[in-house]
Amino acid sequence: MTTAARPVPLPSPSHRRAPRVRTAGSGDAAALTELSRPFARAGALRKRPASLYAARAAEFLVAPGADGLEGCVGLRVYAGEGAPGAALGVLYNFCVAGHRQGRGTGAALLRTALALARTQSLGALFTATTGDGRLFRRYGFAPATARQAPRTWAESLDPRRDALILTRTL
Repeated sequence: MTTAARPVPLPSPSHRRAPRVRTAGSGDAAALTELSRPFARAGALRKRPASLYAARAAEFLVAPGADGLEGCVGLRVYAGEGAPGAALGVLYNFCVAGHRQGRGTGAALLRTALALARTQSLGALFTATTGDGRLFRRYGFAPATARQAPRTWAESLDPRRDALILTRTL
């Protein structure tokens, strides 16, 4: 008599553990630079120096992995640029390492950024993407114009990149 081993079911995507997300520290500047480099080369992100990542580390959420950072997103607050008494936020430098794309890292970063924006009582979040914005749209972002966005941020956008501006009211 032979017996076959019972197959072990693989966890479905809904049973996977969500990636861990934390606030970056100044010690993450080199890893943020390294993670962002291929996206900057491809034109999907602006090239930023490690000194900027070090200076603005507190604005970044990161998804750490065994071999370094697997993803990041910056959340910058623009006080006094929204409706009276409301600040606006901008998500920037959003990227996920190629080997982690499609595994929930970007979604975990975006959910955490939305929760953080709510705790800061932001009126709305904006972002600009050279992609199709599919992930942002799944989380309630919709097309917007530069006139609706924080003025100083909108003026800093490079028109040659032809980025899609998206917003979400909080």
